[in-house]
Amino acid sequence: MKRALAVCLLAFAALQAQAGRSCEQVKPSPALIVKGMQLAERTSQQLDASGARVVLLARAGQDLSKYGLRYSHLGIAYKTDEGPWRVVHKLNQCGTAVAAVYRQGLGEFFLDDLWRYEAAWVVPTPQVQTQLLAALGESPSRIVRLNVAPYSIVSYAWGQKYQQSNQWAVETLAAAMEPATINNRAQAQAWMQFKGYEPTTLKLGPLTRLGGCVGSANIAFDDHPNEKRFSDRIETVTVDSVFAWMPRAGLGAAPVAFKLQ
Repeated sequence: MKRALAVCLLAFAALQAQAGRSCEQVKPSPALIVKGMQLAERTSQQLDASGARVVLLARAGQDLSKYGLRYSHLGIAYKTDEGPWRVVHKLNQCGTAVAAVYRQGLGEFFLDDLWRYEAAWVVPTPQVQTQLLAALGESPSRIVRLNVAPYSIVSYAWGQKYQQSNQWAVETLAAAMEPATINNRAQAQAWMQFKGYEPTTLKLGPLTRLGGCVGSANIAFDDHPNEKRFSDRIETVTVDSVFAWMPRAGLGAAPVAFKLQ
């Protein structure tokens, strides 16, 4: 048990340096690490029972309830031929304005100091799963070809200057669905609009925007159109908006949630 716990602590330390939080944050207690691992185990069991090979998987890493949002972070999870589930997702590096794409296990995915020990996922249609599996299984360059390093947690849903984690996931889904015709982010976003995707509009006043810009390197608003930004309408990609869109567009089932008791 002690050896397993040491491995968990090392995994958390590595993840914390990538997940958009302060690198000097106090590490969680062993009890919280155990809860994260338990959530990973139970989620794996639930995903196995679903019969899916690929899902869009979310966690509640931050309290976003004041914005009417339940989940904060989205990844693409898939079942490997060896059995375990893996997650491909984009992570911001230590609160900086830079992010990259990683493949991790469910344990690492749920060890990020969660606000709420709850997992949620959407099972895509068989066609969408097939396309995503093809993208995941080919050369690493394909799954990251739409990734860009400049990061803002509130990046404009239809812009290309920055890209946050949820935005990368849904743009990557778009590229997987039309690999022969979607070669850049603008084309992926056009496909999303054609399929009826609607971003979340956050109501953020000037003082909130100013405080965000001054206090955090990973928050920027200069990519949003002036007519929207100065009327306090910040349109960005959220897990909740993606989960509402998938069944509406005929791309997946209704979201399923599991909360650790």
